[in-house]
Amino acid sequence: MLTVAFSAYDLTSIRFAYSPLREVSAGIQALRTPAGRPLHLPWFKQVGPLIGGDLAPLLDLITGAGYIPDFLCPVPTSPTPDLAGELAVLRATPHEIIRTDLDRMAAEIPGSLTGCAMELYQDPGPGLERLAHVIEAFWRLAMAPHWPRMRNLLEGDLLYRARQYAERGPAGVFADMHAAIRWEDRTLYLDDRPKELSRTLNGEGLLLAPSVFVWPRLLYRTDSPGQAVITYPVRAVATLWERGTAPAPDALAAVIGRSRALLLAELDTPASTTDLSRSTGLSPANVSEQLALLLSAGLVTKHRVGRAMLYVRTPRAQALLDD
Repeated sequence: MLTVAFSAYDLTSIRFAYSPLREVSAGIQALRTPAGRPLHLPWFKQVGPLIGGDLAPLLDLITGAGYIPDFLCPVPTSPTPDLAGELAVLRATPHEIIRTDLDRMAAEIPGSLTGCAMELYQDPGPGLERLAHVIEAFWRLAMAPHWPRMRNLLEGDLLYRARQYAERGPAGVFADMHAAIRWEDRTLYLDDRPKELSRTLNGEGLLLAPSVFVWPRLLYRTDSPGQAVITYPVRAVATLWERGTAPAPDALAAVIGRSRALLLAELDTPASTTDLSRSTGLSPANVSEQLALLLSAGLVTKHRVGRAMLYVRTPRAQALLDD
C-alpha cells in the first residue's frame, strides 16, 4: 500500500493537468498489454497494425512489464499543455536524469536495457532527438485523429475535479477517482500499490493527471524527488469510442423540445459544441442555438478550460432527467 500524508500547505497545493506525452506512454503501454482493457478494443484494432520497427525507440523504453521511465512523462507546467511544448521539455532533459531513469528500469525489469534503450543510455543527445521524432510519428498515426474527443474528455475531467475541490476539498476530489484510492485524515491511501511506501509531502504539492489510456489502472510518481504525480482514469472513458446518442426522455422532449432534451441527455460529462454536434448529429449552429436557450433557462452552465468552452448540465436539469 502507498500512503501519502499531506501538510496543511499541501492540502491547498493540489493541482490538475493532463499531458499528451503521458497519453503517448500510456497508449503504448496499453497496446503492449491489451488484456483487461476491453474499452479500448476499437483503438487497438485500428492502431495495432501500424505498430512496427519504426517505433523501436518507444517500444524499447515502454516494455509493458511495469516501470515507464519518468523522463517520458514530464510533469506538466500548465493544466492543458500541448505536445510540442512537452517534446521541448523532453529534448532538454538532462542526460544524468535519462541515465538514472534507465538504471531504474534495468533494475526493475531485468534485461530491459537493450536496443534503442541502451543507445539512449550511451549517447542521450542523438537518442532523445530520435525519440522525439518517433513520438511525433506515433502521434500523427495513432493519436491525432482521436485527440479532439480525448482532449474534451480530459478537459471535462479537469473542470469536474476543480469543482469538487472547490466545493468539498480533497475528500470530494478523491471520492470517485478510483476504487483503489481512499482519503482519510489528511492521508491518501492507494491500496493496489504492490509494495509498501510512505511519503509525507512538505510543500511539493500533488499533481492529479487524468488519462484515457491508463484505464483501468493507476500510474504513480510518488517516490521520486519533486512533485508527486498520480495518473488516474478520466471520467466517462467508456464513452470515448461509442457511436450514437443517448436517448432523449420522451416526457422531457414533449416539454422542452427533442433537440434540447437530447443535448441534456448527452451532457453526462462536460462537452463542447463540436462534441455535441458530432455525437447528436445536430448541426453546430443548431447546437449553439439550443445551448443558448438552455443556458438562459438555467439548465446548463459553460466554463472555459484551456482552448475549449465546455457545457455542463445543472442540478435543475439533472432533476428533470431523473423525473
